[in-house]
Amino acid sequence: MKMRKLMALAGIAVLGGALALFALAGCSSTSSNADSAATSTSSSTSSITLTVGFDQDFPPYGYVGDDGQYTGFDLELAKEVCSRNGWTFKAQPINWDAKDMELSSGTINCIWNGFTINGREDDYTWSDPYMDNSQVIVVRKDSGITKLSDLAGKNVMTQAASAALTCLQDEEGQKALADTFGSLQTTPDYNTAFMELESGAVDAVAIDLPVAKYQLTEYGDIEILGEQLSQEQYGVGFLKGNTELRDQVETTLKEMVSDGFVKQLCEKYADQGITYDNWVMK
Repeated sequence: MKMRKLMALAGIAVLGGALALFALAGCSSTSSNADSAATSTSSSTSSITLTVGFDQDFPPYGYVGDDGQYTGFDLELAKEVCSRNGWTFKAQPINWDAKDMELSSGTINCIWNGFTINGREDDYTWSDPYMDNSQVIVVRKDSGITKLSDLAGKNVMTQAASAALTCLQDEEGQKALADTFGSLQTTPDYNTAFMELESGAVDAVAIDLPVAKYQLTEYGDIEILGEQLSQEQYGVGFLKGNTELRDQVETTLKEMVSDGFVKQLCEKYADQGITYDNWVMK
């Protein structure tokens, strides 16, 4: 068994120079005036900084590479968007359960990291969905757990403020299943969850399918249950009302689909669980 040691790096994002940046990005220095900033517009979309909020422990979408640099499928998409628009790209790691505060305060101007739209439709200004996803359960191969009903009385862990947690707490989702668990625990990051699973401290992890597939390459003694918890879609989330930046990012993404960049990037990450078959933005 091998495991990539994800480095806990932190930084403070700098949003770049001119007041026009804040008008474009829909961000402000305090949450009290975030709404008014979100509705402001700029006559120019050149020369801005796109500061992408992401979870650095969420491979293959965003993580710390072996060279100590931030990388991942979504970060590479965002970096290419910036390159094509002449923008500055900034990858800003955040605590996932603080993402709304980071966005409203202006520390970041979008959330782009395997970010589930479903259940959050009214909370952000969203791009069109770009990737299909599902929530699944990962267990140890020797656990004897082969289907969702086997989780009764078991200890299950997921990430705080995650789509998996929402699914397991939602009356219209899988709350009835979660009510059979011995416990439903949360952790700030999935790296910790898999260490807890490996040690036997928990019996299962609820997680996004591509991230689960990535972990299969790191741990040899785990498997994904065939039954899924839910199906959903990923999008890029912006401060509510910031349609200008959303529109430019979305337009560029669609150009990247048309010229084949996205397909090539999916192929690059194929061994980490990404497949172009799940890409939905055209």
